Amino acid sequence: MMKPFGGNILFLDRSDINTDEIIPAKYLTEVTKQALAPYLLEDLKLDGFDPKGEALKTAQVIVTRENFGCGSSREHAPWALEVNGINLVIAQGFARIFRQNMFNCGMMALELPAADIDALFALSSQGTVSCDLDLPQRTLAVAVDGKPAQTLSFHIEPFDEALVCAGGWVYYANTHY
Repeated sequence: MMKPFGGNILFLDRSDINTDEIIPAKYLTEVTKQALAPYLLEDLKLDGFDPKGEALKTAQVIVTRENFGCGSSREHAPWALEVNGINLVIAQGFARIFRQNMFNCGMMALELPAADIDALFALSSQGTVSCDLDLPQRTLAVAVDGKPAQTLSFHIEPFDEALVCAGGWVYYANTHY
């Protein structure tokens, strides 16, 4: 059961956004994923970003810089994204464990070269930016105000793709073991 990958993009123009900024540790005692929803990015300090603002409420995709998801290895960080409708994070690079947790949850952690990330950020000043990921074709179609703007190619490892297509590790294991 593959999740959808695309929609309006939230741009977070900073490297090293850590898991405590994605979901603060004080909420890790919650017993459901849904209970994490109101606290997504609550502690993120970034000029112009409001964690309670409309940009986060309407986003299905995050575009950011290097080393997204660094810090602790908590699975709660992808869960907090997922329950807020964000199943695709695009970055120049990810912390290894965060990246694998995304795939394990059936979500996409898409790594792109710095030049592609810069090009996406350049589009952010031109209007509402959205994207649609085509996993079989390995393309990301980007639009500004609904008009095609750019198509980017990407790579994904076959096992990571299998996890994403299955809907995550649990679903993959149920059909393969």
